[in-house]
Amino acid sequence: MSTTIALIGNQNSGKTTLFNALTGSNQHVGNFPGVTVEQKRGKVKKHHSIEVVDLPGIYSLSPYTMEEIVAIDFLLDDRPDIILNIVDATNIERNLYLTMQLIELQIPMIIALNMMDEVVNSGNSIDVKGLEARLGTKIVPISAYRGEGIEDLIESLTELSLHPLTKKVDLCHGEIHKAIHSIGHLIEDNVKKVHYPKKYCATKIIENDEKVMQKLELDDNQLHIIHHIIEDMEQKAGTDRDVALVEMRYNEIEKICEETVLKKQETTEQIRSEKIDQILTHRFLGIPIFICIMLLIFFITFNLLGEPLQALLEQFLAFVTAGIIRMLESQHVAQWLISLLRDGVFAGVSNVLSFLPVIVILFFFLSLLEDSGYMARVAFVMDKILRKIGLSGKSFVPMLIGFGCSVPAIMATRTLSSQRDRKMTIILTPFMSCSAKLPIYGMIISAFFAHKAAFAMITVYLIGIFVAVVSAVILKATVFQGDPIPFVMELPAYRIPTLKSVVIHMLEKAKDFIKKAFTIIFLASMAIWFLQSFNFRFEMVTDSSQSILAYLGAKISWIFQPLGFDDWRLSTSLIAGITAKESVVSTLSVLTNTSTSAALNTALKELLNPASAFAFLTFTVLYMPCIGAFAASKRELQSFKEAVLTALFQTGMAYIFAWIVYHICLIFI
Repeated sequence: MSTTIALIGNQNSGKTTLFNALTGSNQHVGNFPGVTVEQKRGKVKKHHSIEVVDLPGIYSLSPYTMEEIVAIDFLLDDRPDIILNIVDATNIERNLYLTMQLIELQIPMIIALNMMDEVVNSGNSIDVKGLEARLGTKIVPISAYRGEGIEDLIESLTELSLHPLTKKVDLCHGEIHKAIHSIGHLIEDNVKKVHYPKKYCATKIIENDEKVMQKLELDDNQLHIIHHIIEDMEQKAGTDRDVALVEMRYNEIEKICEETVLKKQETTEQIRSEKIDQILTHRFLGIPIFICIMLLIFFITFNLLGEPLQALLEQFLAFVTAGIIRMLESQHVAQWLISLLRDGVFAGVSNVLSFLPVIVILFFFLSLLEDSGYMARVAFVMDKILRKIGLSGKSFVPMLIGFGCSVPAIMATRTLSSQRDRKMTIILTPFMSCSAKLPIYGMIISAFFAHKAAFAMITVYLIGIFVAVVSAVILKATVFQGDPIPFVMELPAYRIPTLKSVVIHMLEKAKDFIKKAFTIIFLASMAIWFLQSFNFRFEMVTDSSQSILAYLGAKISWIFQPLGFDDWRLSTSLIAGITAKESVVSTLSVLTNTSTSAALNTALKELLNPASAFAFLTFTVLYMPCIGAFAASKRELQSFKEAVLTALFQTGMAYIFAWIVYHICLIFI
């Protein structure tokens, strides 16, 4: 018999860390809200009959965002066997608000009191037994970060799965209690039909939750009586329904904490974070510090470590390729097959794979920034700027994720409660330089701007950000008029990232990159080789300019002439980049018959000059993302038409800014 456990808690309470500790899963852990945007599932270690579902982080059961809807729908419609509520012990007052609502669901529950090590180390304490008595649920003190208390938690979960029980605890009082009791009696039959908890439904009716009320199918007589019950409650309470409910809950939380929590001072981590924030979130220094940090990261990645490691990997790949080709030639394999492997597969895949060290090193540093809690500060610092262009600081979280990959970044817009902000952020996020574009940047920068690699790299990233800002201003003035939603974001305490989390992040990126190289890019390289090697009569050509690909490329190459590059090989590579951005590099490698970055650099210098090279680079930064990101946009926008218009807008902005950059470079370069 299997048991399903719903892992739920506030954002940044350590949910994903606990999920990994329980299941041994390799989900990435991020120290800013919005890392989990969909359900993640995993079996508890040594207890494969128990499955844990990691739900998005939420603050209450009143849904405003897509991620909150995902979590609440699972709790109500899928009805897990056990709720595992993770509570941040260093901020217990805020976390208990969600706990009180979860108790109303009448599902067996265990509370994992996380970060207890920080509470104890700061001289504070929590009466766990007393808290258990007040909340009527089992509480297990843990430190998910250090792995402390995990075995005790698994034991408690196992025991509860074998003997599920729910203690009835009434945390309501006063006029709210009377109203919930009266409405509960009135809707008893309706509740039985939908299998929803009675008290939860009564509370939701007081909150005027339309979704729950529609689900219950209340008749006019019931609605009339409910209206009078709530009106009477508001008169006696002296406030409206929403305020009365919130005040009642927080008053109860305050009483519980007075009885069970001894707080002498802020935790050591919180005190340290406040001191660091005086510098890193400074109103004038915050953004310059962020830019300097990124410059340092790019210098280390591309100059200090990336370049020599890339050269070593290239030599290894060239050695392997030469060995395989020699073996095939010794076996007198057909020349066309040797050409396919050497000039198609190996040339395309090897040139892309050579950038693996650069990507791993870059994401090592980005993971350090993310897991330490610094990235949350960047979103906070950016809020003031983003509000001027029609967005809130919360939109910066998906944009930050976009520096890794546009697909999860677009999905992360579910954390935004405003449809206006969501759609704007979906349109703007692909302007951020995702990791798939790094091989293109490395290719162009090493060929034309190697002496200023770090500066060129930060310029490329800033161009993407600048175009996103300009696009936001245009969209705000036209399609998306109005004000952004207020920005409220918890700043987590700074923490030293764990080696495990950083390694997981690096391995994830490496695995995704290698998977792409041997699937999409492998197939694309073969297709490009075929189209480049044959004419329309399917005769093998010695001059690629006579090929099918040259004919098709020439038909569109004129479009890019105003941008400084009109060679059919360049336009063809941009089209191939729609499948996966790394395909731009593999396609050019195949079309120029090069298998090393040095040879490709020489070939590029015959196709481009520094001005047209930077225009080409600008276009690749900005034009429509890959098919995967397009599909994600279609899914999140829930409209194929809007997804197409989004892609056309992005490509149009890419063309305009590439033209501007080209003409500026002609003057200064």
